[in-house]
Amino acid sequence: MQKKAVILFSGGIDSTTCVAIARSQGFSCYALSCDYGQKHNLELEHAKKLAKILNVVEHRIVSFSTILGSALTESKIQVEDYKANSEIPTTYVPARNTLFLSFALGWAEILNAYDIFIGANIVDYSGYPDCRPEYLSAFEHLANLATKAGIEGNRFHIHAPLLHLHKSEIIQKGMSLGVDYSMTVSCYRLDKSGRACGKCDSCVYRKKGFNEAGVVDPTRYF
Repeated sequence: MQKKAVILFSGGIDSTTCVAIARSQGFSCYALSCDYGQKHNLELEHAKKLAKILNVVEHRIVSFSTILGSALTESKIQVEDYKANSEIPTTYVPARNTLFLSFALGWAEILNAYDIFIGANIVDYSGYPDCRPEYLSAFEHLANLATKAGIEGNRFHIHAPLLHLHKSEIIQKGMSLGVDYSMTVSCYRLDKSGRACGKCDSCVYRKKGFNEAGVVDPTRYF
């Protein structure tokens, strides 16, 4: 039987590439998306469509109360244009990856799936603390302490195959695995028709990635 993997799946470049990588490694893929009250929740509709295209075994969307304190979830906090500095931007969502990985861990234990993929990256990223390798290592340690499966010897592994790649390298890797990025979305300020702003952190890294990869950017911008 194929090994099973749970992939955190937003429908963006990174998580879509993670699905392709997991499939290339022989995993049966189970995609998990999160509705945490994000203002750009149109991404969830794209995730649904992409999950079907990627032919994952199952796609689930978990919903939980809005996480306050972020420009992605609070109307009174605006998503800023990209700024080239070392400050963590207002798009940081408190404890987001910890919550996401916890849901993924719970589902993985039910599925007897001991591999969890996350599209974390520390190269072309906004400095979020819950994308760092030491954080991911700590969560893997927690997963094996806090679950019945873990203490019975079925060890969980947190995979972050994109962790040290530039966005251009991620795109090239995905394309080599047959990923069509035209369906993916990255923008934090999507309009109602799904067009991207081109100016937020996520858009800037996306545009930079396609440019450096020498690939036409299929994104629709407003």
